Formats: sequence, C-alpha cells, structure tokens
Amino acid sequence: MEVKLKAPAKINLSLDVLGRRPDGYHELSTVMQTVDLYDEITLTDNDSGKVTVSCDYEGIPCDERNICVKAAYKFFDYSRIPVSGVHIDIHKTIPAQAGLAGGSSDGAAVIVGLNYLFNAKLTPSEMLDIGARIGADVPFCIEGGTKLCTGIGATMKKVPSLRGVHIVICKPDTVSVSTAEAYQKVDALAPHPCFTDEMVKALYSRDLYMITSTIFNDFELALQIPEVTEIKKAMLESKAMGAGMSGSGSAVFAVFSSESKAKKCAEKLKEKYPETFVCKTVKTGCAVV
Repeated sequence: MEVKLKAPAKINLSLDVLGRRPDGYHELSTVMQTVDLYDEITLTDNDSGKVTVSCDYEGIPCDERNICVKAAYKFFDYSRIPVSGVHIDIHKTIPAQAGLAGGSSDGAAVIVGLNYLFNAKLTPSEMLDIGARIGADVPFCIEGGTKLCTGIGATMKKVPSLRGVHIVICKPDTVSVSTAEAYQKVDALAPHPCFTDEMVKALYSRDLYMITSTIFNDFELALQIPEVTEIKKAMLESKAMGAGMSGSGSAVFAVFSSESKAKKCAEKLKEKYPETFVCKTVKTGCAVV
C-alpha cells in the first residue's frame, strides 16, 4: 500500500530567543505560520523489516541520519507496531537549511502518514508527543496554522490567523546557516523587550499594518547576513508591507497585499535567486492527499 502526504513549510512571523536553559536548549517565544509551499512524501509498506529513504534534493542524507527515518522508528516504538518495512520517498520543494522547517515537516508527515498507513489510530495528541521527541518544530508541523510557540518551541497556543495576504519566500543559494553557530551569536545579543508579545497583540487586532511592522527575528539581528539584507531591501522596494528572515535563516519572506505585487517581486528576485516562491498562508499542517 502507498500513501502520499503534503508537508508544508513554515515561516516565523516573530522569533525571540529568551535565553539558554539549564538543559542546554534555548527558551523561545515565536509565532509560526504554515504556507502552501510543500514537500511531497510518499510512504510505501513492504516486508523488508527496515525503514529506507530516498530523496531528489542534493545533500539530503538518505540513511539513519534523515529525520524521516528517526520519525518512523519513533512511531513504530511508540505505537508498538512491529517494523514490517516501509520506504519513504521525499520529493523536496522546500529549500534545505533555510529556516523553513522542511526537515521537521517531512518528519511530521511521516508520523501522520504511518498512522494512516498502519491504521494505528493514534490521537492527535499522541502524534504530537511522538513529534516532540524528534524535534522542537515537528509538533507545529503536524498541526500547522498560526501558533504561538514557547518553551523550546513545542508548546503551542492557537492565535488569530494571518489571512488575505501573499507571501514571497527567497532562499539565497550561497548561504546555509549552522543552527549551533546561530545560537552562539544570539546568546551574545543584548537583552530587549519580547517582540512576539507585540506580534500576538497585532494578530488579535487583525491590523495588517501593525502585523507587518512587528515582524522580527533575533537570528536576523545576530547573524547580519549580507544576502538577507539585500533580499529584504529588494522586497521592500517591490512594495512589500513587511519582510524578515525565517528561523535561523537564511530564507527571507515578505508579506504583500496583492498577488500581482508578490509575483512582480518574485520575478525580480528569481533572476539572482532561483529558490524564490510565491505562496499563501494555510491553516493546516501535514496531510494525506
């Protein structure tokens, strides 16, 4: 049997790193939003007794290092279903090492897909529990929508959705960011008020100008990546209402009030940055198609 899933990218409308915890993780406050930029995951059961993976995107490991393999084994362990065998094929559209949670979303899709494929009847909260054991962004990628995420990023609260906008996402192909290095630089920042609190207020107000003027990311502030600055400048010159880096980078997103403005901006950016996309916000996470 075979099952296909769509795994959406996410952007961070705001991202505050509040400090390092005693366990070595960092305390975060962030508003995350899923968009209709998808990887496609195909799961096929077999009798190999193993979890195998293939991917069409250069540089993605196709062995036990892949988050999808980890997610599959965690699923089988949690659900107490014997590993009869499954192959995971990843067709990637979401750029890697971009701060868009492509890997986390792929892993989330594996959990949702295996629950369907093996009729495990896990509840949504049980799937979130498995996701939290794999990575901080995985539970969010299972649920999707617009969420205030706190703790290490896995504690979620629904907030009003960002609606009626068009998003341009652009990943500079020469820049990939090490998450460990990014956190080291964020740790050196001076303390500041939490912008995410203001983003949540802005979302409740449904004032698009307030929302777009509150876009903020501690990693963008700490890393000061020249390509990010250049892309943001081009987006704002193309009449973006607001723009910012997503996650620990290096993808940049911009919010537009019209599709025509978004498409014009994307066309301009694509001349230099091939991994540029026009998309919309969505209310869902990973789903069987």
